[in-house]
Amino acid sequence: MQFKGFISIAVLLFFCNLAIQAQEKKDTSYKFTLIKELPHTSVKDQNRTGTCWSFASSSFIESELLRMGKPEVDLSEMFLVNHCYRDKADRYVRMQGNTNFGSGGLLHDMLYVMKNYGLVPESSYPGLNYGEKKHIHGEVDNLLKNMVVSVVQNKNRKISPVWSTAFQKSADAYFGEIPEEFKYEKKKYSPLTFLSDFCAGINPDDYVEITSFTHHPFYQQFILEVPDNWLWAKLYNVQLNDLQQIIDNALDKGYTVAWAADVSEKGFATSQKGVAVVPEASKADMTDTEISKWEKLSDTEKEKELYKLNKPGKEKVITQELRQGAFDSQETTDDHAMHIIGTAKDQNGTTYCKIKNSWGPYNSHDGYFYASAPYIQYKTTAIMVHKDAVPQELRKKLGF
Repeated sequence: MQFKGFISIAVLLFFCNLAIQAQEKKDTSYKFTLIKELPHTSVKDQNRTGTCWSFASSSFIESELLRMGKPEVDLSEMFLVNHCYRDKADRYVRMQGNTNFGSGGLLHDMLYVMKNYGLVPESSYPGLNYGEKKHIHGEVDNLLKNMVVSVVQNKNRKISPVWSTAFQKSADAYFGEIPEEFKYEKKKYSPLTFLSDFCAGINPDDYVEITSFTHHPFYQQFILEVPDNWLWAKLYNVQLNDLQQIIDNALDKGYTVAWAADVSEKGFATSQKGVAVVPEASKADMTDTEISKWEKLSDTEKEKELYKLNKPGKEKVITQELRQGAFDSQETTDDHAMHIIGTAKDQNGTTYCKIKNSWGPYNSHDGYFYASAPYIQYKTTAIMVHKDAVPQELRKKLGF
């Protein structure tokens, strides 16, 4: 009996040790403490698609509804995607192929669809009409692009009146036919009445997109020159410190922020670390031994060491000039959209924005990550906020 008891204890200790090891594997070098988290819906998964803009903007509007005291709703991202694909196709053909066509978009595409077509819940339009459980758009993206290219390049010397019908039917074959009417929570809606009734209080004209670049005058609007701005929409231009102030003020006042940014940087950790930072080597934080080792490293080795992101460290000071230079050289590109839903601090007391991503629960933070102020200042291409989230003095400068 004693021997069996000893074995039981040993087995228990063994499994306890395994549990501790598993816990350690999930741990990250950065330790975050939540400061503020605003109401938001669950993390979704865009999976193998280029439709981050629809997931980020849908999440943003879902939070706006919660902020207004409305019931939680899961909006259909593919309703936005199908409508935008149709209208992109029309513009592409009318421009004889001299404009961008693809699955990408900007945050204001949500406003465009709301204003012109309304909104629908996910349950009424999941957009998975092609036998997959998750969104996979490689085939439909290629098919739709080839269609519009073929229309433009046809040898008939004129465009037929039925090409758009063929395009829409192809899009609908994958995403499903866009519903003219649907039932949600025992009530019938059209997409426009769902916006005006169920989502009452959401007005597309109440939202603005803001950026910060020096190649256009500050405190005016300009068309942001990125390929996915197929609507040629104008954004408000502010100085870098204003951009940071708007984000801080929005979160402080209870407004979330839709965020478009470059995530191709080495400081954007897609691993379990769940951070987006702009690290810079600081000898002031090193011991004499560490300085000696650092100075012996090659430039390649220094960069590799710097981006291990083993612990919070010093980050670059971001200036307007540094930010502009990265955009002008096309180092900074508009390649992802996300949703800022709160703030947190690391173990050193440094503040970060808590970001809701659309890649499912891909990391140890269940699909969220933490972006430092330098990263946001350096790599933001645009933000979208409610007008009331902008400080009053800036609203006056911008004219709204």
